[in-house]
Amino acid sequence: MENYKGHTILLIDDEPDILDFLSYNLKKEGFKVFTANNGEEGVKLTQQMNPSLILLDVMMPKMDGIETCQIIRRDLNITQPIIAFLTSRSEDYSQIAGFEAGADDYINKPIRPRLLISKVESLLRRLALGSTISTNTVEGSIKIDREKFMVELEGQKILLPKKEFELLELLASRPGKVFNREQILAIVWGNETIVGERTIDVHIRKLREKLGDDYIRTIKGVGYTFQEK
Repeated sequence: MENYKGHTILLIDDEPDILDFLSYNLKKEGFKVFTANNGEEGVKLTQQMNPSLILLDVMMPKMDGIETCQIIRRDLNITQPIIAFLTSRSEDYSQIAGFEAGADDYINKPIRPRLLISKVESLLRRLALGSTISTNTVEGSIKIDREKFMVELEGQKILLPKKEFELLELLASRPGKVFNREQILAIVWGNETIVGERTIDVHIRKLREKLGDDYIRTIKGVGYTFQEK
């Protein structure tokens, strides 16, 4: 098994007991752990430290997790981390709102130590896999920079959340090829993450909002394909 010790993890939660529990178990495994008890402090620490992974509570006073995630994702000076929400809420709208804000995953409370470590290693594995892929350039008007999770569209730079970026990169890797939903879920989200098909729809919609409607086509009843403009 790969060794992910030494990665910096930022915990953002307004409950001291949760911060203490998470911090203790992660430090015991060799991770560098920092904590913030509200979203504003979490954003500042993210800007200062560029953590590999952020575990972020959804429900917090002052600035909730959704807004915190949005601010981090919009900051072009941040090396974009993996962001996973900590939540005890199971409603679809909460998870959809989180994915729209740029979250990569969810971890449900209450959290058991072994599952926590397994989940953290799984999330960091995505980061490690991402770093092995070199910069991609799609012939035409889109350039994809894998290291910065940056897309340049007709000279304008666009910073995408990690999952939106990986979805675009997958589709753009084979222009004209139709990827079905099962392929997209397996490649972008992996078999370790249970997500619904609505998650794909949300990410496709967000990409179209940022890139326009010309690049990603829906093949009804099958899946999606990238077409060069």
